[in-house]
Amino acid sequence: MKKILVIFTMILFAIKGMAQTIETAVSGTALDTKHAPVESATISLMKSKDSSVIKIAVSSKAGKFIITGIPYGDYFITTSSVNFNTAKSAIFTISENNTTVLLDALILQPVAKSLGAVVVTSKKQLIEQKIDRMIVNVDASVTNVGSTALEVLEKSPGVSVDKDGNISLKGKSSVMVMIDGKPSYLSSAELANLLGSMNSNQLSQIEI
Repeated sequence: MKKILVIFTMILFAIKGMAQTIETAVSGTALDTKHAPVESATISLMKSKDSSVIKIAVSSKAGKFIITGIPYGDYFITTSSVNFNTAKSAIFTISENNTTVLLDALILQPVAKSLGAVVVTSKKQLIEQKIDRMIVNVDASVTNVGSTALEVLEKSPGVSVDKDGNISLKGKSSVMVMIDGKPSYLSSAELANLLGSMNSNQLSQIEI
């Protein structure tokens, strides 16, 4: 049976360290051909070299999105949504001298309607936006094949995993991770080792 991973923030007070890191980010807006915002579009940050997915985000009600904590390199963005063709940005570079990038609006073209025979197929969305949570359907993306559960988690919207395996959600490091409804109660290193040894095909959903 595939497992369900749930991650949420805990309300804890902590003294922040003095060390600061350089914040990197790319932001933009998803619009339709009438320049109306496209809400809940799936935004994928991809390496220009091999088109591997680095991070996933979801557009807001205003169609806006931002992805932070991006390693230096060359990337492009793809934007997809139901009833629209996928839109792709130009290649951009994140570097020491160019830490933040604001993209031109990504215009999504509607899917052309065919007058021929209609075949209805049901395809699970990669990202489902609920009122109280966001669901990542792991098997809805072919890019997750062969990945570990930790790699899939790291690509999920708002989630960051540092080199020591510490998990943060929307910049908050006080998080609780539950597997199949049960708190993990593992240290960061133990949890990272567990998820790093778990194949993505053992995971059905990530709830954030």
